[in-house]
Amino acid sequence: MTNANILMIVTSAAKMDNGEPTGVWLEELTTPYYAFLDAGANVTLTSISGGAIPVDARSVAEDGENDASVERYLKDKDLIEKVATTPRFTDIDTGGFDAVFLPGGHGTMFDYPDNPELAAVIEAFDRAGKIVAAVCHGPACFVGVKATDGKPFVEGRTVAGFTDSEEHAVGLQDAVPFLLETKLKELGANYESAPDFEPFAVRDGTLVTGQNPASAQKTADLALEAVSDIQKAA
Repeated sequence: MTNANILMIVTSAAKMDNGEPTGVWLEELTTPYYAFLDAGANVTLTSISGGAIPVDARSVAEDGENDASVERYLKDKDLIEKVATTPRFTDIDTGGFDAVFLPGGHGTMFDYPDNPELAAVIEAFDRAGKIVAAVCHGPACFVGVKATDGKPFVEGRTVAGFTDSEEHAVGLQDAVPFLLETKLKELGANYESAPDFEPFAVRDGTLVTGQNPASAQKTADLALEAVSDIQKAA
């Protein structure tokens, strides 16, 4: 159990450039949220623009056919209300948090990268030795983020994220502004992955990343482990 304070920042992008509806991939929000909550953490849910978080309709099936965390969410009036009424992440004092977690979904490809305000939050957490975690398309948030020496944030760091072959498998390679795996490698990351759509997450010190929706639980678990390690060392 942990008494950590965890900030979640979720996409506000409801459409891709081609007009196709998108948003957060719900499992990537609900699985970590409940993992943190059940571990005793305090979770603050925010979004890029504030207001209702757009949920990718493809990430919600008929009642009884979803990932366990999504089924739990669909009966959780409290979290449903939070998802519908998020504060903008810039309106939150981020100083008291132990970790920041960024869920994925294709929406993130449009409002996470090259976002100076988001980059500033990630850089502040990193500089303070706090945990930065992202899953699936969530690592798009690292595009535009700098390390203390001015180099790309992910340069020389081990990361995971949605693979190029997974993007082709879902047929959205032409709908996104760039392929995430390719971009992370271009930025100098030590990119690692498992077979497509298999659970995979990796921790590099205070940086935790996961590959795809199936990796949400592993990513959350590694983030909690990282927070715990820091708390023990304090």
